[in-house]
Parts: sequence; structure tokens; C-alpha cells
Amino acid sequence: MEGPRVQHVVLASGGLDSTVCLALAQRDGGTAPLALSFDYGQRHAVELERAAAVCARYGAEQLVVSIDARAWGGSALTDPDIEVPAPTGSVSSVPIPTTYVPARNSIFLAVALGVAEARGAEAVYLGVNAVDYSGYPDCRPVFVEAFRRVAEVGQRRGLEGHPVDIRAPLIEASKADIVRLGTELGAPLELTWSCYREGPRPCRGCDACDLRARGFAAAGLADPALAV
Repeated sequence: MEGPRVQHVVLASGGLDSTVCLALAQRDGGTAPLALSFDYGQRHAVELERAAAVCARYGAEQLVVSIDARAWGGSALTDPDIEVPAPTGSVSSVPIPTTYVPARNSIFLAVALGVAEARGAEAVYLGVNAVDYSGYPDCRPVFVEAFRRVAEVGQRRGLEGHPVDIRAPLIEASKADIVRLGTELGAPLELTWSCYREGPRPCRGCDACDLRARGFAAAGLADPALAV
């Protein structure tokens, strides 16, 4: 069964960056995008609840895809035997932190391209950025550009001359830039979750919490999620 056509697909994790991307996609398209979320066995599964709350706020359809990355392991986010590390205070690409999930963004984007093609969407939005990105190799411009090539050569639409566009509008933004943009767009930042550990409250002791806290501080704004 073919679902209703949409203009944009957004990778929606329930985090700060993806929520700002969803706000941008709605602004750019004038209608609610389709939000694509993944239940991949992450220890911080509370982010899926936050993603659902964000989608409800925008009236966006949410498609949740289950892929159990625990089956191959290799990440502190999916393997309970690997501890979530404390903040390093650095965004160096070496060494890549244990919170990197092998193939995660490759899988997410591949599925997103399929959903976009099936639903007739113009573009896929994802919230990766190459500034405050914790060293993940699949958050860099070269990775996004490689997937643009995949869309051109690996899908019917690409071969027909109108490939799905892959948009990473935050790729060169700092976390402070993202906080300011989200505030300007009226994005529900109070609903977002950035912590790598289980809820119900952010641990404030992991890289994700640290990057978020430094972003709000640099933007000169209080984090509304901490007041909820």
C-alpha cells in the first residue's frame, strides 16, 4: 500500500539537532514533513518518546523503523557491556568515541532515501554537523556528499534526472548556532532529549549532555528541557 505523498522526510531522533531540522523542513515546505525515527536498540530509547512528542507538536506523520543494532554491537549506545564515556571536552576525530554506532547513519539514510522515493518527497533532511559532532565519521560533509551520489546512481528517480535531495542544513553550525536557530524558529526545544543514558532525566555527565549544555551557554540561553 502506498502512503500519502509528502514534500520532505526528516530523520527525527527526538534530539536537539533533528528537531531544528524538522522545524526547517516545515518552514521550507510549508507543510508538515514525514518524520522517520529508528528504534535500533539504543539504551536511550526515551528519545523515541521525545520524537513522538515533537511530531505531535508539528502534526507530522511519524514512521518508526526497527533495526536491532545490538545484534552486531560495537557501541556504548547499544551494548550494555560498554560504558558510556564521560565528556572529553574535545571534538577531535581521533580517537572516535565508543558512542559511535557502526553503520548507523548509513542505514538511516539508505532507508530515508527509500521512504522519500516511495512517498514522492523532494528532500531528506538530517541534523548531522561537522563542528560539534564528537568525531563521528558519518557526520561529515564528505559522508553526506557520498550519499548524494548514491541517490543519483542507485535509485530510479536519480536515473530519471531528479534524485532525492539530501539536505544537512546544520552541517557547518555550532551547537550554539543550532540553539539560536531553533529558538528563532519556535522549535519545541523543551521536548528534546540529547543524553546518551536512560531517562527520566538527562545524566548531565556524557558527551551529548556536555555539548548541549555548552551550546546553550554559548548562546546565552537557558535550556528549557531542564525546566520541564
